[in-house]
Amino acid sequence: MVISVALMSVILVAAYACLHAGLSTQKLIEPRTDIFQSARVALALISADLRCACPLPKDAEFLGAHRMAGEIESDNMDFATHHYTPHRSNEGDFCEVSIFLEKDPKTGQQTLWRRRNPVLAFDSLSGGNREEIATGLLGLKLEFFDGFEWYESWGETGRRTKAQSSSKDHPNLTGMPEAVRMTLLFDSNPRRKLADPGMASRNTEPPLVFQTVVQLSLADTAPANSAQSPSGNSDPTGGQPNGGPVTF
Repeated sequence: MVISVALMSVILVAAYACLHAGLSTQKLIEPRTDIFQSARVALALISADLRCACPLPKDAEFLGAHRMAGEIESDNMDFATHHYTPHRSNEGDFCEVSIFLEKDPKTGQQTLWRRRNPVLAFDSLSGGNREEIATGLLGLKLEFFDGFEWYESWGETGRRTKAQSSSKDHPNLTGMPEAVRMTLLFDSNPRRKLADPGMASRNTEPPLVFQTVVQLSLADTAPANSAQSPSGNSDPTGGQPNGGPVTF
């Protein structure tokens, strides 16, 4: 009987250790699985909009700003897209889009938002409705490629514009970027911080980083009047002798 009780105790202790290890692994994996899913969905939504991106009004063709919210990188961008399905009357496939980070007052976490306005407005940077794409972020980094270099900002949004900081003399100093590189930094365990807010200051775990590069399909589309002669008549040679190359 003593031997049986000893063997039963060993079996119970081993079973408890296995159960405890399984529960600990589940608590570690579940939040990260949610993070992977949130990151995948967020990158897919923004990538679909960027692939069909088109210029906003002439005074704001494509805007990308580099910002810092304290120690958190909190970039944002504003553009228009044809990746939109009309839902009401007076709507088309043209939609103004803004991507930005903002702290949720209820949870205190940084949340990724997308603002969409399918109605033409005088102010293309406001109006419409915004929707939550992902939460629990530790940063959003956006970089813009012109075919030669990567830039932290794009358009007339910062102290140094792209045209001022470019070291090369090439035609793509204005308009839309050729590609956008997005980097999302997620908290590796946001649930634990929600349960214990003090963990935010004691966290030493590195963030989970997700990155993708999206090519803008309409970036090379020239303006309709870019090849017109000074008289206003269309000139297929762009005013160059002997049918020379057109300069935009």
